Amino acid sequence: MTSEPAAALPIAFGDVEAAASRLRSERVRTELMVSRALNEAVGARVYVKPECLQRTGSFKFRGAFNRLAMMDDDARARGIVATSSGNHAQGIAEAAHHFCVPATIVMPTDAPELKKTRTRRAGADIVPYDRATDDRFAIAETIVAQSGGTFVSPYDDAGVMAGQGTVGLEIAHDLTALGTVPDAVLVPTSGGGLLSGIATVFRHLVPGAEVMPAEPEGFDDTTRSLVSGARQKNAQKTGSIADALMSEQPGLLTFAVNRTFAKPGFAVSDEAMMAAMAFAARELKLVVEPGGASALAAVLANREIFAGRTVVVVLSGGNVEPSVLAKALALELRGDLPN
Repeated sequence: MTSEPAAALPIAFGDVEAAASRLRSERVRTELMVSRALNEAVGARVYVKPECLQRTGSFKFRGAFNRLAMMDDDARARGIVATSSGNHAQGIAEAAHHFCVPATIVMPTDAPELKKTRTRRAGADIVPYDRATDDRFAIAETIVAQSGGTFVSPYDDAGVMAGQGTVGLEIAHDLTALGTVPDAVLVPTSGGGLLSGIATVFRHLVPGAEVMPAEPEGFDDTTRSLVSGARQKNAQKTGSIADALMSEQPGLLTFAVNRTFAKPGFAVSDEAMMAAMAFAARELKLVVEPGGASALAAVLANREIFAGRTVVVVLSGGNVEPSVLAKALALELRGDLPN
């Protein structure tokens, strides 16, 4: 782990506290859950943070709202531009609707229709792109140049990172109230915004806890970057069921935090995420999307590592196409998923 003074990092604990104040009356205060079935399946004490129940169906609302709340009226009025496969899109659209300002989202053509529909429903415009061949950031830059709007990254933005960190703040406060100290916190990870926010909080409040990413196989760029000490790119841009977790590489700002405060984590298969989705529906009574289930998948697939420990699992989103959830449940029923 690289040693780096906290003052040099893009966010600090105080930034997360400030974000929590801005979000207090806007976000859903998701409570930690405990499931005897999950504890018995893993052989551990597992706490679940169900951000699938958050406003817009994912944690992304927190970072989007905090970032827009930090802007002055004139900047917001010129419009917001973002890139997203769906959850950040919905978060930005909802926050922009709250502030009565326009939003344009650059979204991949293969994004789930559910996420596109909800983004439009909140009032945002969508500009489509091909995930495999187009440069989404170049498209966004062109829109910004033409409109004068402000680009809000899905992860590589200090305001967004601090907003996502409020997830960790709530977890830490809930565990303190329970008199519990976690050994590990597993976080679904793509560009690293949620991981960096939670890691910042835990380094300040619970420095002994290991905060680790859970990523799809083939898209484990954060863990590979943490191991190597430098940002790594994924070899492919598509190919996972976890549409929300296919960023090309960690962000500059997020990796600066994560290489300091986070530990290498786990890569999980599509089948493991499907199994975790089915488990969440059956035992937790929660609807979770594939990427949102990656941390739960990592715990279920690595029980021998977590046995006897106290673990927190973040369920980061629940915006799943009904057909995908139905497939996961059907595969589980047939016994075609990992136990």
